[in-house]
Amino acid sequence: MRGILDGVRAHEVSPAFVGRQPEIAVLTDALRRAEAGTPGAVLIGGDAGGGKTRLVGEFVDQVRRDALILTGACLQLSTVGFPYAPFTAALRQLVREAGAAEIAALMPRDGARDLARLLPEFGEPAADPDPDSARVRLFEQMLVLLERLADRRPLILIVEDAHWADRSTRDLLTFLLRNLRHTAVLLVITFRSDELHRSHPMRPVIAELERIEGVVRLDLPRLTRTETAGQLAGILGREPEPKVVDAVYERSAGIPLLVEATADSPDCGMSESVRDLVLVAVDRLPEETQDLLRLASTAAGVRFGHALLAAVSGLDDRALSSLLRPAVDGNVLVTDERTYSFRHALIWEALHDQLLPGEHARAHQRFAEALEADPALSVGDRPIVEIAMHWANAHDPERALRAAWQASRESEAAFAYAEQLQMLERVLELWERVPDAAERTGLDHVGVLRKAAQAADASGEPERGLAFVRAALAEVDEEHDPEQVALILQRRARLKRDRGHAGGLDDLWRAERLVRDPSPARASVLAPLGRILMLLGRGDEARPIIEETLELAERFADDCAAADALNNLAIAEAHQGRFADAMETLRKATARAERVGDDDARLRSLVNASDGLQAQGRSEDAVAAAQKALTMAESLGRARTHGVFAAGNLAESQLSLGRWDDAIETLERAEELSPVPGLRGQLLLSRARIAIARGDGEVVPPIVTELTSLCAVGDPYPQQVLPLAGLLIEWRLAEGDGPGAVAATERAVTEQELDGDPRLSWPILLAGIRACALHPADTLAARLREIAAATPAHGPVTAAQRATFEAESARAAGVLDRTAWTAAVAAWDALGWPYPLAEALLRTAEAAVAEGDRDDASTLLCRAADLADRLKARPLRADIDQVARRARLRLDGGTAGQAPLGLTPREQEVLRLLAEGRSNREIAEELFISAKTASVHVSNILAKLNVPTRGAAAAAAHRLRLTE
Repeated sequence: MRGILDGVRAHEVSPAFVGRQPEIAVLTDALRRAEAGTPGAVLIGGDAGGGKTRLVGEFVDQVRRDALILTGACLQLSTVGFPYAPFTAALRQLVREAGAAEIAALMPRDGARDLARLLPEFGEPAADPDPDSARVRLFEQMLVLLERLADRRPLILIVEDAHWADRSTRDLLTFLLRNLRHTAVLLVITFRSDELHRSHPMRPVIAELERIEGVVRLDLPRLTRTETAGQLAGILGREPEPKVVDAVYERSAGIPLLVEATADSPDCGMSESVRDLVLVAVDRLPEETQDLLRLASTAAGVRFGHALLAAVSGLDDRALSSLLRPAVDGNVLVTDERTYSFRHALIWEALHDQLLPGEHARAHQRFAEALEADPALSVGDRPIVEIAMHWANAHDPERALRAAWQASRESEAAFAYAEQLQMLERVLELWERVPDAAERTGLDHVGVLRKAAQAADASGEPERGLAFVRAALAEVDEEHDPEQVALILQRRARLKRDRGHAGGLDDLWRAERLVRDPSPARASVLAPLGRILMLLGRGDEARPIIEETLELAERFADDCAAADALNNLAIAEAHQGRFADAMETLRKATARAERVGDDDARLRSLVNASDGLQAQGRSEDAVAAAQKALTMAESLGRARTHGVFAAGNLAESQLSLGRWDDAIETLERAEELSPVPGLRGQLLLSRARIAIARGDGEVVPPIVTELTSLCAVGDPYPQQVLPLAGLLIEWRLAEGDGPGAVAATERAVTEQELDGDPRLSWPILLAGIRACALHPADTLAARLREIAAATPAHGPVTAAQRATFEAESARAAGVLDRTAWTAAVAAWDALGWPYPLAEALLRTAEAAVAEGDRDDASTLLCRAADLADRLKARPLRADIDQVARRARLRLDGGTAGQAPLGLTPREQEVLRLLAEGRSNREIAEELFISAKTASVHVSNILAKLNVPTRGAAAAAAHRLRLTE
């Protein structure tokens, strides 16, 4: 009896899950870490047929009751991927299970309108003229959705077949993993490691993801002989004979799919290709079913819809179902509610390769015609992308161009700029083969090249964008079409800046000369020209250009352009020290932006206002404005653009006010947003200054290295290079390296232009004259005094810096001028900036000691010591102690105003919110700190109040009136 059954399978797929328990443990551990507040990902790589999908399925079966499971797969369309395919699938699953309204209720204001770019159930997509901020906002909303879902229960997002991921999907995956914080989210990403050749676009992405904290790579090994025997036993329903195990193990190489393929044909020759092995199950099917499967393999990847295949094959539902049922029963196809999928991509690929050239083209033509007749037949969300692929493979250039053009427009609307670029490149490839291409697209060839350059810019491909720009310039004669040349040059200037190339300003000047007459095109060219000149410190040149831009915006009734120009004008006025005018101009910019609902311009005005208030020394007001800007940026989905600017301004004001711990929290939170290099540089400068003042020497060198590399690219702005020049002097001073500080000062004076913005010049002059006091350099000191005499002091901040420079200048000459130092103390005291105040108090005390006024010296030193202690400025406190010892003065060091029960000011703020019943996440959002930091503060509060719970802490706070 047994001999009769020897060739019969008990199961197509082994019911026994063999050889993957260590991998299940890795997944389970990652989920537990996510549940504890440490999100992450498991990257599962393996050979085609290596069991990745089975592993994920077994893991999901074990944890389904404990977590929300969302699943999506990347799809392959020829060489073009489906934009955001796995995320669209996950959203559809959510809508199917909970409804669009419930999901939309989880989002910030209008957040669901951004998700509508991926799924129409969320309504009309939000309009946004800025592709960069629009795409960032889409990413931000996806991040917010995952975090909000994870607040309810742990979330597992599964992304399969990432080796087919399109550029947009890759970017979104990287964004999520870099920015998920303190939430119960686990991403499980599968990919074929054997397909990641050296030039594969997913290869560097995987390498980058592996470096992110919480990300684990899991490479599935092939099955051992023992594990192969276990899989065979499950398939056959009995223990296989050793020789059968040997033969299958040798031929399958331990790949689970190939074990299944050879389980009942172990004697097949090794000369047979992998294709023959994976088609063993297909070969058992009726010939009509095999023909139908070959037709289905041209659909759009491994998945296809019943209705679409019916339309293409000409079969009615009954006949189609009859022919497909053997494939489902034979485990060649798997089904869900709407679609069929090949059980493995290898099967799909092998069947597709069997098509003859003529069959291949005709099949794609039939699919294209069916989808054009009824786009709803598509199982994806971008039928036009499928149609474009089918017409291209059908070798019909006219229809392929038309569909590719439409697909490019839809990709642009969904912020899928990399896919838009691919489709535009296909349009350009087909252009010469379609005589009426311009009529079909509504643009000439140059117009499509410009569109491609714009898409390349938006998708972060400046080199490709520059290639399109060069091609466009080669086709346009500036004598006959100067306006178009000007706009192309404007794009090239932006691409050069993004790539770090020099010459962008020259392009803008040339463009300006080409559009002399008033027009929207001239306004478009003047806007970036004025902004760049202003950022380069060339305010005298920038101001008339900005004013003309404003005039053109008024003439052509463009409120958005007017609001942008007013913002630029306000910055120019602030650089000139006309702070009152700048604030009034920002008020006008805000009003214009609000009139047309331009949230970007309104937010930019608020960010600029926080900077202007700081420049005036109104640091408390600047903190309030920056915090308001942060809140607005987060609500508008612009936390990673305008929000980082606002965070940098907030940290600068907090630093000035001596709230250094708060500043560090602000900087850390902003760095978690993965800012672009230029914005990251602003954050690093503030972090380095705090580290220097606190004596955290190990923090500074890597920051200096990174800042130096950032400033070495392209045309760096004064806002980048001048603060770095000052920081290098301060660093050498902190290290006690007088010669190094003098050398850094000489480089700054020689290499930098210090006659621009006084806000940028005075810190360098002040640090440089201190270097001359530490290491005498008379010639350099004289040069610094000459520059200082010509540098204006606009407002109380630069006035305080000038007063300190004059006192330090006398010290560099060997004179302790008590009167000058007293003036510096008064200036910093009026501003309420404790660190420079403590430094001035120390020098004033030294002068008092030199005059024999020991009582006043003691008072000054005690006050300076108190400030240094509050700031944890250890080097400054050491200098104070040294002066006190030399003068034989006793420092009482008493600190005034201790908080009740030892609570710090920040802990009092946290306690107030805790008493209102806020969660840690809500406290973090209110105070602009991380949820982890909020949790630490709460733990400290419970310990100091000696209470066991949050409720008890709230009760104690009310009883003791600690929140009043």
